[in-house]
Amino acid sequence: MINSGDTAFILVAAALVLLMTPGLAIFYGGMVREKNVLGTLMQSFIMISIISLEWVIIGYSMAFGPDIGGVVGDLSWLGLKGVGLTPNPDYAGTIPQLVFMIYQCMFAVITPALITGAFAERMRFAPFIVFSLLWAILVYNPVCHWIWGAGGWLKAKGVLDFAGGLVVHLTSGAAALAAALVVGPRRGFGRESFMPHNLPMTLLGTGLLWFGWFGFNGGSALAANGTAGVAFVATHLGGMAGMLMWVLVEWLHRGKPTTLGAASGAIAGLATITPAAGFVGPTAAIAIGLLAGVCCYFGVMLKNVLGYDDSLDVVGIHGLGGVLGTLALGVFASQAVNPDGASGLLAGNPAFLGTQAFGVLVVGAYAFVVSFVLLKLIDALWGLRVGAEDELAGLDISQHSEKAYS
Repeated sequence: MINSGDTAFILVAAALVLLMTPGLAIFYGGMVREKNVLGTLMQSFIMISIISLEWVIIGYSMAFGPDIGGVVGDLSWLGLKGVGLTPNPDYAGTIPQLVFMIYQCMFAVITPALITGAFAERMRFAPFIVFSLLWAILVYNPVCHWIWGAGGWLKAKGVLDFAGGLVVHLTSGAAALAAALVVGPRRGFGRESFMPHNLPMTLLGTGLLWFGWFGFNGGSALAANGTAGVAFVATHLGGMAGMLMWVLVEWLHRGKPTTLGAASGAIAGLATITPAAGFVGPTAAIAIGLLAGVCCYFGVMLKNVLGYDDSLDVVGIHGLGGVLGTLALGVFASQAVNPDGASGLLAGNPAFLGTQAFGVLVVGAYAFVVSFVLLKLIDALWGLRVGAEDELAGLDISQHSEKAYS
């Protein structure tokens, strides 16, 4: 039976998740140099079109269609054939399947957009489109099926991911690391200062992402129920704790708190609470957010130690946040909070932490290897990065013949 309240809730949640992609564009756009702001915005915005089309044609069927050996969905729902107003009890029994499809579409859209922060200011637009499309088909769709699809093999092993710590954040973080290594650093990396050109824009993007995250995590309950309430509260507490801890650590480490640090800490907390949001209580959510603030702060520092140019800290925030949140779920999960979840280490079930660690290793390795190979192939065929003169001029002029500011 279709429930009008649940349906309305998920439609609103889908709109909130869609808002996150323009929010991400603004968040990233403020952090790049003035000459690259439109190119950076465009890389996120175009995903709304490219990935939505891919999702309707093939992606939804691959991710959620009838199972093939636990690995991927078959193509019986190609072009949304048979996907209509009847609920699918395998996923959400009280909302039309078409509504579930469009809600999940918004997750598919933002995930490759997250990767763009790793190669900001230096990738050609056409190869970027090819990579994003192939990555969605070869990485996002299968991993989504493994964990959320009916019959998915990691789901069958007991791996839990409430709203995308593995499916969204770890896949994009692993791909971001591969991209930073293959594309190489920006010219002048380590010698020049790449100061953000508009931090107020980044803070606005942070606010839009935080707002949208309530649909991202709360909506993943797939009904207007108590689990949605648990996830909503955990989302806010994780985000605020991440921001607070990052600012405190930065203040002690560098002598001054920064607005960029506050924004980064909030996103780190929100990303890290995502896999656990519907399975942990408020106190655990705060603890996870605090862990995110300190761990992701020092995780971002690693790029300077190891020498890779992850321009906008996708690896240190989203990749590490996805890992940390998935493992933290193995520690803090409580069936007293969500009977449909699991009991974690603190509830006397250390085996679940091992299950979560297995999920991290499998998803992280798969996403990194496939992304690395894809990038190498595309680079060999077309060339990934802009030339020296175009990089000096900036993506706005070289790729789009536009300027953000006159």
